Amino acid sequence: MNKPFPENFYWGGAVAANQCEGGYREGGKGESVCDHMTDGSRTAPRLYTNTLDPEKYYPSHNAIDFYHHYKEDIALFAEMGFKMFRLSINWSRIYPNGDDAQPNREGIEFYRNVFQELKKYGIEPLVTLHHYEVPYHLSDAYDGWFDRRTIDCFLRYCETVFTEYLGLVKYWLTFNEINSAQMGIGDPLSLGLRTADGAGKSFGAKATPEESTRRYQALHHQFVASAKAVQMAHRIDPAYRVGCMVAGGAFYPFTPNPDDVLKAQAEMRMNYFCGDVQVRGAYPYFTQRMFEELGVQIHTEPEDAETLRAGTVDFYTFSYYMSTCSTVDTDVEKANGNAVVGVKNPYIPSSDWGWQIDPKGLRFLLNELYGRYQLPIMIVENGLGAEDHLDADGHVHDQYRIAYLRDHIRQIREAIEDGVPVQAYTPWGCIDLVSLSTGEMRKRYGFIYVDLDDKGHGSFARSKKDSFDWYRKVIASNGTDLED
Repeated sequence: MNKPFPENFYWGGAVAANQCEGGYREGGKGESVCDHMTDGSRTAPRLYTNTLDPEKYYPSHNAIDFYHHYKEDIALFAEMGFKMFRLSINWSRIYPNGDDAQPNREGIEFYRNVFQELKKYGIEPLVTLHHYEVPYHLSDAYDGWFDRRTIDCFLRYCETVFTEYLGLVKYWLTFNEINSAQMGIGDPLSLGLRTADGAGKSFGAKATPEESTRRYQALHHQFVASAKAVQMAHRIDPAYRVGCMVAGGAFYPFTPNPDDVLKAQAEMRMNYFCGDVQVRGAYPYFTQRMFEELGVQIHTEPEDAETLRAGTVDFYTFSYYMSTCSTVDTDVEKANGNAVVGVKNPYIPSSDWGWQIDPKGLRFLLNELYGRYQLPIMIVENGLGAEDHLDADGHVHDQYRIAYLRDHIRQIREAIEDGVPVQAYTPWGCIDLVSLSTGEMRKRYGFIYVDLDDKGHGSFARSKKDSFDWYRKVIASNGTDLED
């Protein structure tokens, strides 16, 4: 018999506004940088266009239309037994241009209705304030987070939502995968930086010293904004709990070669650089050498150090999809991945998109993170992107997804037995949505199938996959019943 998870453990799922919401110009919403991202595929990159091209398809404009289907979707989440639902607020729905003097009341009321619907079913919202959804105007007019004035724009937005949603939201995350700037996941998305029209979206791209300086300067401004938002939240409501969110990855040395071991150790810092600033309140010890090797020089204000010390987070959250291997040898097979790109591990399988499937890597990372930070931890993204197919009976028989999630849940339990205080598990894309990396619908993660193709054609009808009933059973048993 499997041991139950801790009492009051938060089982649930996660989405982001730009990948599920739609309602692109409804309710007074302004354009976000995500609204300027075209679709792509496994072989063709997404493009970022400053001017919307009527000949191109922009998936965020309709996405899966959560904007009009949220009651239906939340009812399905409740049927599965969700205790927590992670979602993001699209900044440009609250402040259409980002620097508006007054908020958009229609946008405020939309999210109020969503939170009230969640409350009706006893589902705790976990709200991301910044999930790659910089208002486009701030990118165009300010150069996004490179301009320090964006901090004040963000804090005005934070004050609005912290105040408006008192009693409806308790848990907040400041920046989604804040280390994406460190990894080069599309400067327009994570940082709102200006870019050439039609620039391909790159993952983990090697940057010039000038580009790296812009990224890390913008990231520093996000650190300051996050710390000030934490302090603001605690002033508005001492019961608020605010966390960081980091893209997590496990890195193993490919061989016992000491050079490979050192390279893996250095790449593990992808998990620690932003975490140290947001949890410990200061840049980590290795920053100076890292900046020197990247050719980075950033400007800070004298008060920034104290701001970072005073604005540390209450808990640590991260995404985990895969592990990878590190080596100095250039003549080896590379692995695919979202941002965690390295050498293919011969001991573990890969998904349809080439992402390596390593449940034990999750246990490894949980122990590493808790050992470093000693804070409660939530796993707020994890899942399998796969090509699902409706069978003749009208169902998706996704045993491969059940196997993936079951193996990861088992390793979470092992980490809890190790002593790690894991508080929540919210798998990514609990309902099918647009893929961030490729802009496709065919790369599906959900327990709920959405009738929509890569070009936005379909009925938008929702239907339950086999994994829906399986996850309902997992939640009902508090993790003791993981069988098919």
